[in-house]
Amino acid sequence: MSDYGNAFTLMRDAAQGPWREYTRHAFVEGLKDGTLPRNAFLHYLRQDYVFLTHFSRAWALAVVKAQTHEEMQVAAATVNGLMHEEMMLHVGVCEAEGISREELMATPERPENLAYTRFVLESGYSGDYLNLLAALLPCVIGYAEIGARLAQEATSETYRPWIDTYAGDQYQSYCHDIGALMDGALVRRLGPDYATLPVWADLCKTFEMATQLEVKFWQMGLTP
Repeated sequence: MSDYGNAFTLMRDAAQGPWREYTRHAFVEGLKDGTLPRNAFLHYLRQDYVFLTHFSRAWALAVVKAQTHEEMQVAAATVNGLMHEEMMLHVGVCEAEGISREELMATPERPENLAYTRFVLESGYSGDYLNLLAALLPCVIGYAEIGARLAQEATSETYRPWIDTYAGDQYQSYCHDIGALMDGALVRRLGPDYATLPVWADLCKTFEMATQLEVKFWQMGLTP
């Protein structure tokens, strides 16, 4: 497994139960063996398009919360990547399945989607850059872990394009950079012993809650 940074590893290990539920959810395993119904996948993609709209806003908020030029650059580049690459991939897949861009953009937001995205945004509105990153990390790096594992274990080619997107060098490199960004941001603001401070427990709670909301997002995908 690739190295996504010290802080991420500590947060993931502190949320082992929810993290396993998230990264090995039945939805994920259906991607691996090709048994995930196509209508469930398309339902997920439509909701994920809505999710990415709000996720882009959260990363734009990270530009505002940043302290350094590097922190601003990474956040701004992420917004660009989400809006001009990942969301457009969703558009392309849905159009190939007969779902027009207009129909995709008009997708009603499910309550599970709303709960997750607003939690992430609220973490940024009420907290600082660290709070926001702690809420963002489970989605960003979780998909990298899932993609890397499924690339090795997949027994079906049905969802190979989705798997390859998140297992690919470009996405993996991006997640490595995000992990390093979190490490640097923590040391810059709290010092090298950040994991011994009371605020660290709060950041881990934010990370764990976002992970639990990821589990609910997968579950939502199974119930079109």
